[in-house]
Amino acid sequence: MIALIQRVLSASVTIEGEICGEIGPGLLVLLGVEQGDDEQKAKKLCDKMIGYRIFGDENDKMNLNVKQVSGSLLVVSQFTLVADTKKGNRPGFSQGATPQEAERLYDYFCGECREKGIMTQTGRFAADMKVALVNNGPVTFWLQV
Repeated sequence: MIALIQRVLSASVTIEGEICGEIGPGLLVLLGVEQGDDEQKAKKLCDKMIGYRIFGDENDKMNLNVKQVSGSLLVVSQFTLVADTKKGNRPGFSQGATPQEAERLYDYFCGECREKGIMTQTGRFAADMKVALVNNGPVTFWLQV
């Protein structure tokens, strides 16, 4: 399971001209689900992401996590994160989970984040989404479990 996280001042996801998820300060989370991923990996990734200290403290050092700054999450499914790009000019997706399994684990991941007390907005699984963000930093990290 892979999460590309971006520290944002704001982010939103629009589907067919309608905003379906929107946050202020927090994290935009692009989530990719691989074959073999399960609830344990989803929970571990959620815990790691929520505890990841990438927000500035009073000395502007990255010592605070999203919960400590009362930040929100916008979680967007992105199967292209699991692409094999090692050879050729076209990515391969054979390592990705089936759409049904990916959607199930995406929903589970979002539920875990909510259970930990983080306001969590989402896109819509497998929809054609337009994602807008104001990256703060920019600060972007790749987390994988």
